[in-house]
Amino acid sequence: MVDSLRVLVASSECAPWVKTGGLADVTAALPAALRAVGIDARVLMPAYRGVREVAGSAEVVARLPATGPFPEASIRHAALRSGVPVMLVDCPTLYDRDGGPYQDAEGRDHPDNARRFARFAQAAAVLATDDTPLAWRPHVLHCNDWQTALAPAYLRHQPAVAASTLMTIHNLAFQGVFPGNLCAALGLPDSAFAVDGVEYFGNTSFLKAGIFYADAISTVSPTYAEEIQRAPLGFGLEGLLAHRRATVDGILNGIDTDEWNPGTDPRLVARYDSRSLSRKAANKRALQQRTGLRVDPSIPLLGTVSRLTWQKGSDLIADIAPSLGTLPAQLVVQGRGEPALEQRLTEIARQAPSSLSIVVAFDEALAHLIEGGADLFLMPSRFEPCGLNQMYSQRYGTLPIAHRTGGLADSIVDASPAALADGSASGFLFDEPTVDGLRTALDRALDCYRQPRRWRALQRAAMQRDFGWASSAHRYASLYRRLCGDGTGDN
Repeated sequence: MVDSLRVLVASSECAPWVKTGGLADVTAALPAALRAVGIDARVLMPAYRGVREVAGSAEVVARLPATGPFPEASIRHAALRSGVPVMLVDCPTLYDRDGGPYQDAEGRDHPDNARRFARFAQAAAVLATDDTPLAWRPHVLHCNDWQTALAPAYLRHQPAVAASTLMTIHNLAFQGVFPGNLCAALGLPDSAFAVDGVEYFGNTSFLKAGIFYADAISTVSPTYAEEIQRAPLGFGLEGLLAHRRATVDGILNGIDTDEWNPGTDPRLVARYDSRSLSRKAANKRALQQRTGLRVDPSIPLLGTVSRLTWQKGSDLIADIAPSLGTLPAQLVVQGRGEPALEQRLTEIARQAPSSLSIVVAFDEALAHLIEGGADLFLMPSRFEPCGLNQMYSQRYGTLPIAHRTGGLADSIVDASPAALADGSASGFLFDEPTVDGLRTALDRALDCYRQPRRWRALQRAAMQRDFGWASSAHRYASLYRRLCGDGTGDN
């Protein structure tokens, strides 16, 4: 990609090497889509122990000396299966440990997370300047979430010529806030601990730093870009985001349409497309059998794959679950999360095994079978920056029922009378995240389910929607070029 616009995508996660949520999927898919439209996109991530084990041979291509509070690190080169180049920040004292990227094996936050991810962000900043030890230097440093958000602050407080910066917010609820003034411990000048800087109600906020110092800000859906500029979804940063509204853009995520394709999905017992939807019934039967529900092709089967949390509206699902048998309807829940919600749903399933099955685990094969076998998919999230399952569901002809927020509002066409009449409807939205709101939307969905011709038309309309990454990649490319100025990507 000689003379291409060069972009370094810095992220704490990248599928399939390390994943705790949708950030990992985006980090894997977006750079591949960018490369497909001619942008030389590469990934930067920490060399966690698990990543070193699965990344294969990873040659050391540069070394970053110890600096200020940070230990020495090396840069290793690897590549994803897609061919996207990956640079790993290898610093064993910070990343070579048991557990996940943020927590130990017992689920406790690593006590030095501030230092761990400050080192990662500082490495990203060095690689984005003329002081980089690499021959390749990006025109744009694309930062993702709080774990990378100090990089724009480091770039602002150093003299070297540097790349432009984009700060993408995947979920504003997670801000990387640490007690007190940590500037000295993080290698920042003390002047950065200010309202116009990293200070946040007497604490140090990584994400606030990224929002304040980055050249531009993006979120993962247009509606979420508007929602975070006001309370409550601004989570205390709405004033700063509103002040910077001219630089805030919302670009809807895409999905991997090869991985999530009912026509080729090896995890389904029967593959199908919009012209062979009758084959979907075999997956429904297999899902009912696997989860211990009564095998009945006529009863509507609902599914959800989610973290079991208040944000995701899992308590609303628990509230309606006891009444499903009277509709009648069945529900399969898969996920982990808040212990109280896990226990509550497990107890409901124990009392009503014919209508509810819960699998307290994350199981990729079962997730695909739920998408392929369920008739409807529940997503009553109180807020949802983008969401991916509603896109998977539509692609699989499994119609989503969702709260009208964030990316859910941007990616689902509600089955209103007008949308039903013009054939664009692809799911069911409700306006208030309450039991009544969810139940009303479910009643509308079940009414359509009882009308086979209308139901089939809804499924086909949903399956024909394009949720691939190409459109989003072009929007990011345009944003990068605006950041660089005309012609920057040509040298």
